[in-house]
Amino acid sequence: MCRMPGTSVLDDIELIVDDIGGGGKPPAGRDGGDSGGGGGGRRVPGGSSARKYAIAIALGMVAILVFFMAMVAAFLVLRIKSPQWKGVPVPALLWFNTIVLLSSSGTLEAARKHLGAGNERRFKNLWLLTTALGMAFVLGQIVAWRQLVTAGVYGSVSQGAAFFYVFTVAHAVHLLGGICALLYVGFRKFGAAAVTRAAAAEVTSYYWHFMDALWVFLLALLYLGK
Repeated sequence: MCRMPGTSVLDDIELIVDDIGGGGKPPAGRDGGDSGGGGGGRRVPGGSSARKYAIAIALGMVAILVFFMAMVAAFLVLRIKSPQWKGVPVPALLWFNTIVLLSSSGTLEAARKHLGAGNERRFKNLWLLTTALGMAFVLGQIVAWRQLVTAGVYGSVSQGAAFFYVFTVAHAVHLLGGICALLYVGFRKFGAAAVTRAAAAEVTSYYWHFMDALWVFLLALLYLGK
């Protein structure tokens, strides 16, 4: 993508976020206009404040992705070249945890749909269900770790075990950040806030779906390392 003279990196990121949100229209004030000035497409609801949150989430996801990709690169190198590599049995519970996490993405989108239709009560019920499913996933991961520890599989016993704990614990910690965001959107009063609840819910959904997809990728990688 070629950057036009006079624009900044943040300008480019805002355009990317707008594209993710489904529109190709520049943010209000970029060309001196606000709304109704011609050109289609929608912006992230909530105005410039919502775009700032979206940019922060996008940068956070990039940082998380870089961290995990560095770990994945080390994992693959050792898996292929290290003669001391020993895999770790992946607990069957992780399949159930995965179903729980993927279900949470479905309930999140259903909640956003009801919010857009003006059904606040239905939105809150489904949003809290999403939060509960996220918490259930983390609790399920803790149970899986305990199962491995009971079986004598510690992070120090092999390279495969070490990577198993690094991947799953790091993902769970980052998912806890998403749970905090879900609680924020679900319980905050947005009457006088700089952003709308719809905007906050949309930005949160970016992060939540990203963490879901990341987990599916990590789970496939863990089975590769068995």
